[in-house]
Amino acid sequence: MGTCKWTKDALFTILRDLRPGDNFNFVSFSNKIKVWQPNHLVPVTPLNIRDAKKFIFTLLPNGGTNIDEAIQIGSSLLRDYLSGHDSSPNSVSLIIFLTDGRPTIGELQSTSILGNTRSAVQEKFCIFTIGIGNDVDYRLLERMALENCGMMRRINEEADASAMLKGFYDEIGTPLLSDIRINYTENSVDYVTQNLFTNYFNGSEIVISGKLTNQSAESLHVQVTASNNDRNIILEMDVPLRHLQIETEKHVKAATAAMAAGVRTLGSVVIQELWDPLGSIAENFVERIWAFLSVKEGLRSRLRSQTSKEREDHTQQAANLSVTYHFLTPLTNMVVEKPEVLADGSMAPAPTITPAVDEAASPINDLPGDADEEKPQKLKGNQKSQISSLSNIIDKVERRPAKKPIMISKTSADGDPHFVVEFPLSKLTVCFNINGEPGHVLRLVSDHKYSGVTVNGKLIGAPAPPGSHKQQRTYFSTITIVVDHPKRAYIEVTPKKVILDGRDRFVLPCHSTVTVDSGVLSVAIVGKSNVTVTVGGNITFIILLHQYKNPAPYQKDHLGFYIGNSTGLSHNCHGLLGQFLSEEVGLAELPAQGDSKPSQVLKVKDRSVPVVRKSRRIYSGTQNVDCWFARNNAAKLIDGQYEDYVTTHMFDTGHHGTNKV
Repeated sequence: MGTCKWTKDALFTILRDLRPGDNFNFVSFSNKIKVWQPNHLVPVTPLNIRDAKKFIFTLLPNGGTNIDEAIQIGSSLLRDYLSGHDSSPNSVSLIIFLTDGRPTIGELQSTSILGNTRSAVQEKFCIFTIGIGNDVDYRLLERMALENCGMMRRINEEADASAMLKGFYDEIGTPLLSDIRINYTENSVDYVTQNLFTNYFNGSEIVISGKLTNQSAESLHVQVTASNNDRNIILEMDVPLRHLQIETEKHVKAATAAMAAGVRTLGSVVIQELWDPLGSIAENFVERIWAFLSVKEGLRSRLRSQTSKEREDHTQQAANLSVTYHFLTPLTNMVVEKPEVLADGSMAPAPTITPAVDEAASPINDLPGDADEEKPQKLKGNQKSQISSLSNIIDKVERRPAKKPIMISKTSADGDPHFVVEFPLSKLTVCFNINGEPGHVLRLVSDHKYSGVTVNGKLIGAPAPPGSHKQQRTYFSTITIVVDHPKRAYIEVTPKKVILDGRDRFVLPCHSTVTVDSGVLSVAIVGKSNVTVTVGGNITFIILLHQYKNPAPYQKDHLGFYIGNSTGLSHNCHGLLGQFLSEEVGLAELPAQGDSKPSQVLKVKDRSVPVVRKSRRIYSGTQNVDCWFARNNAAKLIDGQYEDYVTTHMFDTGHHGTNKV
């Protein structure tokens, strides 16, 4: 600890807040190291508190700061106490390291100080660091705390050090639990943020965020294990998800209504323009909490990094999330553009963003984002990202689409969803509808045992448009591509973002044009138009992004799925689309009976499937295709029944027998 006035005020604050039952000591580190009570910690008693105050009064600043040796001596004192017979095995031990200067005596290199600190602490206790004033190496203090399960606080010279230290000590002065672990039923959650915590203090909080693998589950089983001063604790409960969802939606609705009322009252054009993004944030606030916690963890991990490669990886992941969720962090910039005021007092129009010359679109870029029957907003394939971030945010990310032409087949699932299957050898095209239920996850491609590839699509519901014979329509809201060879990786696509989890983890916005290669998987996004996923160079899937600018109630943002290259999939591939990739079919005509006309049947394996001629619009409505249509949820055309292709969750690869086919 330093010995200026601010430091002494802080020490008196801590001294006042010590409780009976605590044990403590002070180590001063200036030109020389001074230990108040050599060789041991002392209990909190009126006499010891009085003597400690005398020690603090006698401390004088004499120029130097020997951080390394102070940590070594303080750690030795605490280790000796913990190895003695008087300490409780569940007690919470910590060092509060307080300084107003940089290291000037002894070891001066930050990396050596950090390494020595880790060796001295031996993961037996935590170090909480406090810097006072401007002449402090705050990066060193933050890394010291993060690497030893603590926290860092900064106190400016003009601030009230005593008041700020009291607030800090209020947070950590009353430890309630230690070694806290929050567990969930296996395979029930994904993307969970930090779930292991060294300490829980009175005045602090624990927040964890993640994603349910089965979003239709009624409850979530949670187990919390921890210890306090004299016993181990296990807490278990089933969280009623549906009830909480209803309550949460009620609160969000009330908050949204209050915000809207404020906008109407103020009547400002600027406030009205802010309303849309604020409303979106309110709707997706849990996801944003997850992103916020993930960014914070990424920044902490970046500071803890031991190698430049680790630092690069953590920087990359945190920067991706910051850009995607519009967080202002040390890795991103915020650009504020002041509108130009013309001579007549009106505002000049915003500048038009035009694509760069070298961002030529591949053939698929010309496909507008369209629904099967309704016409949504036309989307530009080359629209640049309007998010400002570090210019060299990710070396592996190329902010331009792949230039080589993309050839895609007619084999697809798009729109309501309408399935189209092309049989080049038979020179036939077959189509069918799947009338699923909202929330169902359909197995589209299943080749887990061979190429290791699985594609699942989740359905979202929408009311039918006026005059339709249907009661409701369903569309794909999410498509997941899972790869298990040579190692597990996946891509999750929604109309708004793409999550790529391979060698690294990326979260990419769909309004940007970007290419990322993660080793096993690569993804190329053409902003607001399409996503191309390549597996191993010989498997390609194209996902069309259907987005509506001003949607009617029956219009939902959704996805279309097309198989571009299937040569890497095995002959044993299955799924609603995959089973036809190596299949041959024949067409036969049944003779007329009585007054009826001749009818057509498809010969599929040993089955005869009645079909009729129909026309389908594909590639976002830019092309019509004539096909033979199989009725009744593709009865007899597909192996088994439609229900056999409904899987448990988006990452289910079927290798545990969940797919009956």
